Amino acid sequence: MEKLFEHNYARRKPKNVNELHKETVAAGGFNAKFAVFLTKNVGTMWTAYLFTGICLVGLIAIFGALPAIVVALVLWMTSEFFSLVLLPIIMVGQNILGKTSELQAEEQFKATMSSYQDIEAIMQHLDSQDAELLRHTKMLEHLVETTRNQKSHNS
Repeated sequence: MEKLFEHNYARRKPKNVNELHKETVAAGGFNAKFAVFLTKNVGTMWTAYLFTGICLVGLIAIFGALPAIVVALVLWMTSEFFSLVLLPIIMVGQNILGKTSELQAEEQFKATMSSYQDIEAIMQHLDSQDAELLRHTKMLEHLVETTRNQKSHNS
């Protein structure tokens, strides 16, 4: 018996985006690892608490409870170090982490398109089955009708 429908499955193996991310960070060397580490760790509540503590120390120093050098160090740290050093490192880390998100989105799109193509093939197969079932139904109806006509003609 011949097949109703032939589908050539284009199976694709999804990529593990987390492994790709690890490879990207490893290929970037120390700089990439440090940037990702810093980006992930600066975006925590513990860092927010640390920065709040630095600000409170600066406030206390401004009121004269601490030496003037503390005021100068807090001002330098908050206006110079965080702005000129920490922010560019965080931007590099975000770029690396952003590439991972792009890879995840691309992999999801490919998986969705693969599923869509399989669904289209299944729909075509079901249409072929419907057509074949209708053809068989018409043949059976014709056979029943012919048998009835022969019986009524013979009686």
